[in-house]
Amino acid sequence: MTVYLDTSTVLRVLLGQADPLAIWGRWDEACASELLGVEARRVLDRLRLAGALDHDQVGAFHGALARIERTVDGIRVSRLALGQAALPMATPVKTLDALHLASALLWRERRSPDLVFATHDPQQARAARALGFECVGV
Repeated sequence: MTVYLDTSTVLRVLLGQADPLAIWGRWDEACASELLGVEARRVLDRLRLAGALDHDQVGAFHGALARIERTVDGIRVSRLALGQAALPMATPVKTLDALHLASALLWRERRSPDLVFATHDPQQARAARALGFECVGV
């Protein structure tokens, strides 16, 4: 199985939150937009600034995130992905979520027609299902 990892799935694993994705690590191949690292690091920094994480925890999470990123095929935020993300969608979709969906669509079209979309965000899952993805994590 090939899985597209939305940032919410990676953050849930990194932060040790309840109910991590049941298929975590059980895929043949995983891919994600290069947005994954930016989004995840922004969340970690917000948690640090809010006092929920100390510097040592943030450092450990950054290391774990880097290890995850090395095992995932990165999808560039290309002009094609930007154009795809700008197209109308069947459900309300936030900007970064649209870029994730566009990246997954391009990966599915070019490399893996059976791509599974992993997210813990119900709104993102609705949008992915509307685009014909099987979703896990929600």
